[in-house]
Parts: sequence; structure tokens; C-alpha cells
Amino acid sequence: PHSRPGEGSPPVGALGPSSSAIPMGPNISWLSEAPLLGPEQPTFLMTPAAQAVSGFFVWIALILTSHQIYMHLRFYSSPREQRHIVRILFIVPIYAFDSWLSLLFFTNDQYYVYFDTIRDCYEAFVIYNFLSLCYEYLGGESAIMAEIRGKPIESSCMYSTCCLRGRAYSIGFLRFCKQATLQFCVVKPLMAVITVILQAYGKYKDGDFNVASGYLYVTIIYNISVSLSLYALFLFYFATRDLLSPYSPMLKFLVVKSVIFLSFWQGMLLAILEKCGAIPQINSPEVSVGEGTVAAGYQNFIICVEMFFAALALRHAFTYKVYVEKSLDARGRCAPMKSISSSLKETMSPGDMVQDAIHNFSPAYQQYTQQSTLEQGAPPPASRGHGAAGARGDTEKTLLLSSDDEF
Repeated sequence: PHSRPGEGSPPVGALGPSSSAIPMGPNISWLSEAPLLGPEQPTFLMTPAAQAVSGFFVWIALILTSHQIYMHLRFYSSPREQRHIVRILFIVPIYAFDSWLSLLFFTNDQYYVYFDTIRDCYEAFVIYNFLSLCYEYLGGESAIMAEIRGKPIESSCMYSTCCLRGRAYSIGFLRFCKQATLQFCVVKPLMAVITVILQAYGKYKDGDFNVASGYLYVTIIYNISVSLSLYALFLFYFATRDLLSPYSPMLKFLVVKSVIFLSFWQGMLLAILEKCGAIPQINSPEVSVGEGTVAAGYQNFIICVEMFFAALALRHAFTYKVYVEKSLDARGRCAPMKSISSSLKETMSPGDMVQDAIHNFSPAYQQYTQQSTLEQGAPPPASRGHGAAGARGDTEKTLLLSSDDEF
């Protein structure tokens, strides 16, 4: 058993409600044998080495991704595609810088909760943009439906489509994929705000699975929402994997999903490990950190390192070189384009997501599916080159498809 400075040596498990002299900051583990780190043995997260190592990886990731974003905006030849790509790329600087700030303010109790709220809101935005990018690659809903509508859904245990045996692809199928993705865009920011409110009232602590704590319920809702969104993306990929094959969909899918979904489950695993006593607690009168803060600190340190590798992977998965070629005219000169600032402003406007959410959750969707196409016709998906969907021009018409069949 361990004792705290200035007290006797009572076993930790024997401490009861009457022990008012015990500070509320340090963690109380499920295991009384959990190691406690005092001021003479600080945790790694509090050392300059941890901040320097994490900062090195963060700034390298920021430089790599900033250059890639700049090149996409400079050669903004396919706005309908590159708009979504740039939004996806921004996840690296937001994740990396947010995690590094949380690490720098590690000793400020629970500050990381407020920093991570920004990260949580943006990752939902990235999920929507990844699915929308796949839609743009294939020419939109009407082009996808022209290829898959009426085809039977293949039964596969790997893609969890066993329960869909005998069903056929319909416009309702695409609607389900969009709705399941958009619900995550609503649930994730909403849970982030609720987490901040619960934190302010002392009702939220990472790794605290007590029924009286908000962490248990937030985690359950998160898992349901994440699982549904991931399942919808798997279904969409399963239905369109042949059509998406020219765009290396598996690489893009794995990179984006690993950044968002694996980081979420990674953080939950670290919180459980801290609760079980596998991660040392902090026992110092100079430093007071709440329950779950140490696990969150290790999560932020790992993310700082991971974002360097994520930047490399995203650089390869969403290369700008194909758009450089499209921006050149017949003489090899760079075609006139919008300024980088105006392109960035257009890219970061969330108006398209709001309109898409209204469209997909509107009852009118049961009668019609809107699709923007070329006024003089669009080529079939099979003949589209990389980025062709973004070069369709500004002249559009609205094509209405009957969608009486539901998924």
C-alpha cells in the first residue's frame, strides 16, 4: 500500500469518506498497487523531453501538410474534389497542434477536455467530406445509381452484409449511407459540448465508468455513432469498390479511418489502462490532475507522433500532382485560377454540408433525389479520369430521380 505526503501510512483501500485531508486531484485507481509518482520522480509527460519530442513531430507534420494544402490551393483545377481533399488534410494540423497544446498544459487540470472539443468537432466534418469526395469521384448520386441500382447486394461476413441477403441496391441505400455519416457530424460535436458542460459541473472524468459519471454515457453514445458511421462507409465502399478502383480507395479509406476511429478507441483503451492501474498516477502537492488526465496526456503524446506518419500517408493518398497536370493548358502553361485566399475561403465554408443534411433528412427525398450534372450530359463513371468530376463546369441542371424504393 502507498501513503500520501504528510499523512500516516494507511492502505489506499482503507481510505473512506472521512479522509477530508486527501486532495481531490490525484487519481484513485481500482488497484491499490498502482504506482504513484512523486515530485522526485515526475511522469514522462511532465519532462522537457516529452514536449520536445512531441513538438518535433508536430512541426514536421505541420510543414508537410501545409505545403500539400498550399499546392492543392495553388492548382485548384477541380474545386468539387479538392474542396473535400483540403478539408481532409486539415485534420493533421488540427489534431497535431491541439494535442501538443494539451500536452503543454498537462499540469493544468482538465484543460485538455476543452482543447479536444475542437478536435472532436472537426473529425466529424472530415468523415462527411471523405464520403462526399467518393461521390464526386463517381459523378454523384445519379451516376452511382446508374451503375448499381437494382443489383443484388452480395452477402459477405467480412463487410457485415449477411443480413442484407436478397436485397438490392437502391437510392434508399445511398440515403442510408449519407444519413449514417451525417448523424456522426451531429452527434460528435453535440457530445463534445455536453462533455464540456459536464466537466464544468464536475460530472465528467475520463476512464470513470461509474453510473453517476457522464463518461460512461458519452462513451456509449460515441461508440454507437462511430460504429454506425463506420458501417455505412464500409457498405458504400463494398457497393462501389469496382467503380472507385482508379482512385486507390482502400489507401484513402484506411488512412482517414485510422486517424479518426483508431485514435478514438486508442484513447478509450488508455483510459481503461489507467483505471486498472497500468498507467502510473501522480502524487505531488505541487501538481493536481484529475482522473483520466494522465491517460489523456499519453493519448495526446501518441497522437503528436502519429500525425507525422499520418501526414506522410495523406501526402501519398491525396496527391496534388494529378491536379497540377489538369491546370496546364495545351502549351504547358498554368491556367488562370482563383487566388489562394479565395480558394481557401470557398473550401472551408460548411454550407454544402448543411444543404446536404437538409436534403438527405428531408421527407421530400422519398420522392426525388437531386443531382447536379452537366447541362449537355456527363460521361459515364467508367470513362472519368482522376478529377474529371471537378472539371464539369459551372453550367448545371437538376436531374430528378424517383426514389420510391427504400433501403
